[in-house]
Amino acid sequence: MALEKIIMPQLGESVTEGTISTWLVKPGDIVKKYDPLAEVQTDKVNAEIPSSFAGVVKELVASEGDTLSVGEIICYIDTEDTGENGAKISANPQKIVDQHLSQTDITNEDQPNKFRYSPAVLKMSQEHNIDLEQVNGTGKGGRITRKDLQMIIESGNIPKVGEVRPQQPISESVEVQSTALTEQFAMKQVETVSVAQVQTSAGDIEIPVSGVRKVIASNMLRSKHEIPHAWTMVEVDVTNLVAFRDLIKDDFKKKEGFSLTYFAFFVKAVASALKEYPAINSTWAGDKIIQKKDINISIAVATEEALYVPVIKNADEKSIKGIAREISELAQKVRTGKLTPADMQGGTFTVNNTGSFGSVQSMGIINYPQAAILQVESIVKRPVIMNGGMFAARDMVNLCMSLDHRVLDGLVCGRFLARVKEILENSSKENISVY
Repeated sequence: MALEKIIMPQLGESVTEGTISTWLVKPGDIVKKYDPLAEVQTDKVNAEIPSSFAGVVKELVASEGDTLSVGEIICYIDTEDTGENGAKISANPQKIVDQHLSQTDITNEDQPNKFRYSPAVLKMSQEHNIDLEQVNGTGKGGRITRKDLQMIIESGNIPKVGEVRPQQPISESVEVQSTALTEQFAMKQVETVSVAQVQTSAGDIEIPVSGVRKVIASNMLRSKHEIPHAWTMVEVDVTNLVAFRDLIKDDFKKKEGFSLTYFAFFVKAVASALKEYPAINSTWAGDKIIQKKDINISIAVATEEALYVPVIKNADEKSIKGIAREISELAQKVRTGKLTPADMQGGTFTVNNTGSFGSVQSMGIINYPQAAILQVESIVKRPVIMNGGMFAARDMVNLCMSLDHRVLDGLVCGRFLARVKEILENSSKENISVY
C-alpha cells in the first residue's frame, strides 16, 4: 500500500495558511490526478486543491472549518489500494455512481444544502441536461459538488430533466463514512476554545465567523503587530483630469466595451512614480530590504463577504486603457468567483479605491509583506484659493499613504507623493493619452 500526502499549497505569494471550507471528497472515493479534493479559503482567494495522485481517498486529516499552515497535511491518498492478500481491489463504478443518485432514506431535512448550487454545478448540469433534484450530493449538508456530477457524467447514467428513475437504497458504507465525518467534525468543535467570552442580550444577533473572515482577521492582526505603520497625506487638484475623463468616457465605453474610471488614471500615476522612486516598491525581509524589479499593483476589490486583492502585473508598462481593462476584468472575476491564485500573486504595492464609497480620508493597513499602501479618496468639489487670491470651485482628492517605517522614511514617501500629485495635476487632454 502506498500512502501519499496531500498538503496545503501556497495559494499566493504572502499566503501562509488556508481554511478548508468544503470537502469535495470523502474516505473511499476514487480520484484521478488533478481531480478537486477540497475548496480552500484564504484572505486573498478561494480555490480548489487538486489531487496530485490517482488513487483512493484514505483519510481526511482536516475538517471543514480548520485552518492549516502551508505545507501541513490535509489528507492521505492510497495510490495502490490492496486487499488482505495483496490483490488490487477494483472498484465498481456503477456502485459509486449509485451513491450519488437520490435515495429513499435521505430526506430534504437531512440535506439542508441540497438545493444550494454553486455556479460551476449549475453550469455543468445545464451543459449535460442533468436533473439536480435526482442527484444526492456528498458535500456538507447534502450539497451537490462538481465531483458528484463528474462521476455521473463519466458513468453515462445521467438523470435527465423530466425523467422518472427508480430509487436506490443507500449503501451501508456511505452511512458509516458520513457518520464518522460528522462525529469527527463534532469532536473538533468541542475541542475549540473561544478566545473571548462576550455576553449577549435579548435581540442580539450572533453571526458565525466564516473561514475567509478568520484568515483576513489573522493577516490584518499580523500586519498591525509586525509592521510599524506611519501615515501621510497629500491633497491633489484633479480638475483637469476630471474634465478630460468626462470628455472622452462615453466614446471610450462605446469603442472599448468597458468603462474608463478615474481609478485607472490613479493606478497609472502611481506606477509611473514607483519607477522613479523604486525604494517604495520594496519588502522587509528581516536582515535585508528587497527592492522589487517588477511594478505589480495590487488593487482591492470588495464583495459582500470579503475583500480580495488581485494584481495588475507590470503596471508601469501598460497604458491607461490597458490598466482600465484589467481593473474591469479582475473585478468581474472577483464578483463571479473566478479569481485564481495566479491573479493574486506578485503584488509589490497596493492602491485602494476607498473613494468609491464616499470616504475622504482613511488610513489603510499595509498588505503584508509590502511596504506601503495608497488610499485614493473621493473626488469632491471644494473652494480653493487660486493665483491672484481668487476663489474657484475645484475637483480635489486626498491621497492617504500608510508606510512601513522599517523600510521607508517620510522624506522618500513625501517625494513619491509629490510626484504622484504632479502627474495627476498635469493630466489633461493636451498632455496625456489613454492609449
